Formats: sequence, structure tokens, C-alpha cells
Amino acid sequence: MSWTLTEEHLADLARGAALLGTGGGGDPHVGQLLVRQAIREHGPVLVLDPTEVADDALVIPTAQMGAPTVVFEKLPAGTEPVAALRALEYHLDRTADATMPIECGGINSMIPLLVGALTGLPVVDADGMGRAFPELQMETFSVYGVPGSPMAIAGEGGETVVIDTRADNARMEWLARGVTVRLGGVAHIAEYAMSGADVRRTAIPRTLSLALSVGRAIREARQANTDPVARLAEVLADTLYGHLRVLFRGKVVDVERRTEAGFARGRARVAAMGGATGQLELVFQNEHLVALVDGEVRCVVPDLVCVLDAEQAEPITTESLRYGQRVTVVGISTPELMRSPQALATFGPAAFGLPYAFRPVEELVPA
Repeated sequence: MSWTLTEEHLADLARGAALLGTGGGGDPHVGQLLVRQAIREHGPVLVLDPTEVADDALVIPTAQMGAPTVVFEKLPAGTEPVAALRALEYHLDRTADATMPIECGGINSMIPLLVGALTGLPVVDADGMGRAFPELQMETFSVYGVPGSPMAIAGEGGETVVIDTRADNARMEWLARGVTVRLGGVAHIAEYAMSGADVRRTAIPRTLSLALSVGRAIREARQANTDPVARLAEVLADTLYGHLRVLFRGKVVDVERRTEAGFARGRARVAAMGGATGQLELVFQNEHLVALVDGEVRCVVPDLVCVLDAEQAEPITTESLRYGQRVTVVGISTPELMRSPQALATFGPAAFGLPYAFRPVEELVPA
């Protein structure tokens, strides 16, 4: 069922998107500010359920790409994603009927909403990651046969580039990453143009609605002085993300972070407190990829590893991790669409060079 997104939804949506971003996807706060201003100037955004998109409709997802650490210092002008959309429409000689997120996490939950507010296009309530991933071929769209090319890239100075690698989505990512680095480490894109029928076949449905529900649940639990993590588990239990496990609680004691080749890469360590023993290690590439407790895997990509403030359950992004933070680290199961053999070949542990086999978080950490 379609619904109308207004300014009042944005804070909860941003909070939920930050959680689903698994530490990456870019800080949604900047995107929230852009969307709020666009809604004030142009009106609310229509969010379409995937079942309401016509089979032959042209849906063009829009997004930001680059290292989240760069966005802290290099804010977008706000015009780039529409410029990318228009460049791709011109190349295809066809006008989009809707836009859609490529990922529901972080700032990329917001970029299509900005495009929707500025252009009047509806936004489809679905995405191609069900979380955030660092590379463009790491999409359920790609896994299930939709080519990412042709894609358009736009920079803040009005530059646009069109890349067409046919069905080779990994090469598309490689070329687009090089362009993004030369645009200053961050750019905006339009890619994976597809039909409404392909949206229903390849996308993870209703993830914008999920982000909104998750963000609202955390806020309402805090207001009621109840445990927001427990409330979060209750909300997720009735969704495609059915299992939440608390992996560790403690204090951040070390963060090693570097920006290279268009990514934020690094590790963080969390030590137990209050007389407890043990240590958790996180490995990230924009997003958290694996959580190890005393050297043992407790949650690994594509399942979600999320770091939350210990008191408020506010999600903490990888670029915001700091020494001394008290945190709760949770693992969340991904939809089955993301656990198929072909999906794991695209964005499972081996795709990141990790020496671990995928096992579901609900098996690694029994309830």
C-alpha cells in the first residue's frame, strides 16, 4: 500500500536507516537535512509499494557513492542525484516513472527521497541490498540478473559521466569508483534501470517502511523508559529480518580507520566492562563485515552487524566510532533472498576476502 512521506517521518527514518546501514552507507543526518528542505519547498513524497508499480514502468534507482569519511568534510550541493538521473534518462531516451534506493541503509535511504521531492517522482518502497554494502555489484538486482549499466555519475560541479559495461557489474563498480575518487571521493549516481516487474523479482520489499518502523521503535522505547534493544527485537521478529542477537556489550578501546581507494576501511575493538571479561573485534569496509568475540565469529556479512549506543540504542556509524564509547553490538539476520548461494558469492564473506564461511547469526548465537 502506498503512503505519503512527510517531514515528520524523517528523524525516525534516518535512525532506522543508520541501523540498517550496519555502520556504513553514509551518515543519514546530512540526507535528512536535504530531504527536509526539499519537502518544505516542494511538498511530500509518494512512496509506492512494489506491488503497485506497473510491470512496464521504468524505475531508476538513485544513490550516493564514495567513502563515508569524506562526506563529513565534503557536503553535497543537493543537485547531484537529479543531475545523474537526468543524464541517464537522456542516455536511455526515456523518462523514469519512479526512483528507488539501491540500499536502505545510511544516507542512501534519503537520496531517492530527495530526488522524489525535487522532481515529483514516486519512490518505490524497496531496495537492492536490504542493508548497506560498499560496492555497486553487491546488489540483489545484480545477483538476479539486472545489469547496472548504463549508469550515470554526477559531481557537485555539474559534471556527468555515463559508464556502460553491459552485464559486467563488477567492472562498472571499478570504473565508477575511479571516477568518484577523481570527483573528490564522493559522487551521486543513477543505475540499475529496470522494469516494475524486475523490481518485484529482484528487490527486497518495503525496506523504507522497515527503517521507519525500526527508528520509531527505538524512539518510543526510550520515551517509555523501556529497553530499546528488546523492543527492536520484537519489531524485527515479524519481518524478513526475523532474528536479533546481542553479540557484546562494552567500551570501545581502539579504532583503526583509513580512507583508501574510495572506501573507509579499518578495525575496532570493544572490551567488556564491569568485571566481565572478553573482547569483540569489528572489521569494516564502509560497513561492518564481521564481529568476532575472543576470536570466534559471532556474526558475518551479509547478516547485519550494528553498533548501538549502550544507553540510547542510537546507531553509531563506522566514521563516528570513537575511543571510550559505551556500546551494545547486535547481529540481525538478513532476508533469505540474500542468503542464496548466488547471493553469497556476490556479497558473502569471500567477496570481501574474509577467511570465514557464512553461518546465520541465529545459529552462531542461539536465542
